[in-house]
Amino acid sequence: MPKVFTAASMSLDGYVSGPDETGFDKLFAWYGNGDVVIGTTHPELTFRVTEVSATHWRRLVAETGAIVVGRKLFDLTDGWGGEHPLGVPVVVVTHTVPDGWPKEGAPFHFVTDGGTGGVERAVALARELADGKDVAVNAGTIARQCLDAGLLEEVAIDLVPVLLGGGTPYLTDLKGAPYELEGPVSLAEGKQVTHLRYRVRYAPTSREAAQD
Repeated sequence: MPKVFTAASMSLDGYVSGPDETGFDKLFAWYGNGDVVIGTTHPELTFRVTEVSATHWRRLVAETGAIVVGRKLFDLTDGWGGEHPLGVPVVVVTHTVPDGWPKEGAPFHFVTDGGTGGVERAVALARELADGKDVAVNAGTIARQCLDAGLLEEVAIDLVPVLLGGGTPYLTDLKGAPYELEGPVSLAEGKQVTHLRYRVRYAPTSREAAQD
């Protein structure tokens, strides 16, 4: 069955970016420490990973049909130039549609409802666009809102052996915490990274409360 999941490279102390948006060279070093070439929709963005990480990446690409992101990531990447590296539709949760968007031919959609309601609408739209495949949601605020809404079904972590000492946590300020996760349901040891996946286990009362 298609699922809603979040995935990110994370430091051992739980951050997906360091202070003031630093640390990405450490978190993403595994994208360039192997011999297997992995291309994307952007010719200038090519990875060289180990065979273990390549298998992990290919599965992710094959199973993902749409992505939900927040305005912060959209702005940081400048909308990926109008095409996400995975080549799938992107739903952006934002208070206002950015100037110049939507662009003709660019598979980007904008949901301007605030808070959890906006995330719920964004995930519903992404499910339609995913055409039977999984929906990936941005780590951080978007993933947290999905979790609190009872929508997030899986958490994937590319665990990197670095301590950033601060920055943006993978998940924080969870209203319904504690949440219990099952797994890891998969584990693969790459070079300087461990690929982990966990299934979210909602207590019946917490899922019902989140969706009320």
